[in-house]
Amino acid sequence: MTQLTPAVALVSGGLDSLVSAALAREAGHPLFALSIDYNQRHQVELAAARRIAHALGAARHVVLPIDLSAFGGSALTDRDIDVPKDGVDGSIPVTYVPARNTIFLSLALGWAEAAGARDIYLGVNALDYSGYPDCRPEFIAAYERLAELATKAGVEGQPFRFQAPLQQMTKADIVREGARLGLDMGMSWSCYDPAPGGLHCGRCDSCRLRHKGFVEAGVPDPTGYAVTPPVD
Repeated sequence: MTQLTPAVALVSGGLDSLVSAALAREAGHPLFALSIDYNQRHQVELAAARRIAHALGAARHVVLPIDLSAFGGSALTDRDIDVPKDGVDGSIPVTYVPARNTIFLSLALGWAEAAGARDIYLGVNALDYSGYPDCRPEFIAAYERLAELATKAGVEGQPFRFQAPLQQMTKADIVREGARLGLDMGMSWSCYDPAPGGLHCGRCDSCRLRHKGFVEAGVPDPTGYAVTPPVD
């Protein structure tokens, strides 16, 4: 049997990226895990990313520093902006990091071309997320077209496939998929504003969506919260 080429998977440390990377492994790709240290306030997620890469048997794991706090403009990179704790309202929140996925996909594309990979996995989700514009299917499709124009591999007829297997899943669907894959979902990290003692705050958008997913999936939530998130 011919071995598949490697897949570059963006592994943030969160639940969605854990499941997405595990699906790349299930598909038979050698896994190249890429995590970005963008000086995010929730640096603890990088420790989770290392746990995930190890648990999934990644052939390589690169943690790449790129300090987006130099730009600011987001509660995740500017410590003077508070992380909202009032729930998800459908608008684009201040936890949106300007052009983050465009930047991250560029880095993943660069590694993929250098490594001879043609598949790039990312855990973006358009349904149960926080309204981020760079999680939409049309963004991923447009970026795939851009990659074909912007790379040597693309213009030579070896296009890249941007795999977003969770795109149309609810958070409950993602939790069920993680359970099907036999993943320890407790090793992932979702909270934007970590509480003392290594706990999720339980109040930010990401905590609320995470806990809601476990509840709706009927799967016990292994997450340690400072405050149990409400389920709307």
